[in-house]
Amino acid sequence: MKALVSRVVTFCFGLSMFVALPALAQQAAPDALIKHVTEDVLVVVRADRDIQSGNTKKAIDLVETKVLPHFNFQRMTSLAVGRDWSKATPEQKKRLSDEFRTLLVRTYSNALTAYRNQTVAYKPLKFTDADTDVVVKTEILQPGNKPVQLDYALEKQADGWKVYDVIVGGISLVTNYRDTFRQEVSAAGIDGLIQMLVTKNRQLEAGKSADKK
Repeated sequence: MKALVSRVVTFCFGLSMFVALPALAQQAAPDALIKHVTEDVLVVVRADRDIQSGNTKKAIDLVETKVLPHFNFQRMTSLAVGRDWSKATPEQKKRLSDEFRTLLVRTYSNALTAYRNQTVAYKPLKFTDADTDVVVKTEILQPGNKPVQLDYALEKQADGWKVYDVIVGGISLVTNYRDTFRQEVSAAGIDGLIQMLVTKNRQLEAGKSADKK
């Protein structure tokens, strides 16, 4: 079940990568931001034959330059690590956040190459100017398949709204990692979790290098 959730999260998250301008990110309401940037990226992917043909390097470049400014990776990492986050030193927290970010970027860049005529439906959002934490709900419409519920949890920061979790079919992206992370910390400590992420990222990188040969 967890493997299935991971695959669905991977595809849907990648489908909805953000390409908004920084000024728009600061000014837009959270639901307007999600809609604008999602539609922008769909236009890019539909027109880019390199990405459609599996050019993951180009997809990674897109993620690195366009996606990262709109996500709070430290909060995502702290949620994924759970109660063990408080055990980490500032340096360990930085390394965990960096490695977790790399893992997500490398994993989800693959999803950009899997786009096949999906569309997105956006649900109405009720919120006030005083709200600082909201969930924007969408659905991925897939020809011949059931719609997939895809929600974004965002928090309001000084430089605009930031995504800190993605929820697919009621399953949180960050909590989907929590059991594995907790087990690793129990077995080998925070440094062991960092090393696990480093190893996983090296394996992903090696796999991509092998694919190019």
